[in-house]
Amino acid sequence: MTLSRDECQALDAADPLAGFRAEFTLPDDRIYLAGNSLGAAPKSAAARVARAVEREWGGELVGGWNTAGWYAQPLAMGDRIAPLIGVGPGQVVAGNTTSIAVFQALAAALKLRPDRRVVVADLGEFPTDRYIAEGLAALLDGYEIRDWPYAGDDVAVVLLSEVVYSTGERRDVAEVTARVQAAGALMVWDVCHSVGAFPVDVSAADFAVGCTYKYLNGGPGSPAFLYVNPRHHGTARNALTGWYAHAEPFAFEPSFRPAEGIRGFAVSTPHVLSFAALDAAMEIWERADLAAVRAKSLALTSLFIELAEQAHPDLRVATPREPARRGSQVSFRHPHGYPVIRALAVRGVQGDFRAPDILRFGFAPLYLRYVDVYDAATALTEVFAAEPWRDERYTRRLAVT
Repeated sequence: MTLSRDECQALDAADPLAGFRAEFTLPDDRIYLAGNSLGAAPKSAAARVARAVEREWGGELVGGWNTAGWYAQPLAMGDRIAPLIGVGPGQVVAGNTTSIAVFQALAAALKLRPDRRVVVADLGEFPTDRYIAEGLAALLDGYEIRDWPYAGDDVAVVLLSEVVYSTGERRDVAEVTARVQAAGALMVWDVCHSVGAFPVDVSAADFAVGCTYKYLNGGPGSPAFLYVNPRHHGTARNALTGWYAHAEPFAFEPSFRPAEGIRGFAVSTPHVLSFAALDAAMEIWERADLAAVRAKSLALTSLFIELAEQAHPDLRVATPREPARRGSQVSFRHPHGYPVIRALAVRGVQGDFRAPDILRFGFAPLYLRYVDVYDAATALTEVFAAEPWRDERYTRRLAVT
């Protein structure tokens, strides 16, 4: 039975996560359903970044590397991210970008399986994962990329996303990891679209990568992270041997000597101001109950699917209906998906579009309300009824869709 708007407001009043909404900057005239692309800004982020600029950089200058803890940021932040992906301290390093982390993980995995020459990656992966795999295979020569699912004793590594970026489908991390490793291959998980959306556990995987600017709200371009299973510490090697991964960076030795443990997978100087914004976001996440986040996520996405399907007969849900197989987004297919998304944005509902025909809506439980979901579905119904998306101005593609 479809909920009424009053019933949605009652759910908001009883929501155990309701208090977190006040900690984020959200425009009054917009329902923000793109947190799976870029999370909303914590209100504390501006002051935290200002402190880094004015007191730390401005007051300490180069001394800030010691007095403000800048030098330790990659490992310290990695330890704070670790509980969100089900692993322990000393197993995650933060910094650089997801693309760099994917390169590191794949390169290390291939060196650990020198007799195997196949990398498996799904065609439905976020393109940078597949592109990095293709580039690395070309660089090393003699390697090939095959599509998931593929099994064979020539597979060195499998790279998959826990949540498929376009459809929101969630894969079974434990089952897939066990199957891949039983075949003698190594498992790399991309958790960009799952960390912060629900409890994640990649502890059995060999490597995992993720970003912090989506559900974790670290800000545009905030640091990515890399998990290396402790069983590979000491044997896995970082192909990007930047100075930060040296055993003694300030010894300035002429040749590279790797640091032990996860520090060996650091690369370069951390982006201090980005770490400051992420620090503000992590202070929120350290108080959030991930089980409650997941429960609300499923309730929000289920409600939206139910309401939105009434909007138009040509709107086809691309996201699994089964809760366990769903991330924290809902995607629909429609032949005019792009102008529909543009027309929705004008009406105050911010989603995004993914080619060729995906209307994508992300649900960030810390700041999204049930009444927002109701109102967004109502706006979607109105857009299909009035068809403003047929206006030519909505068909012109912006640089970022």
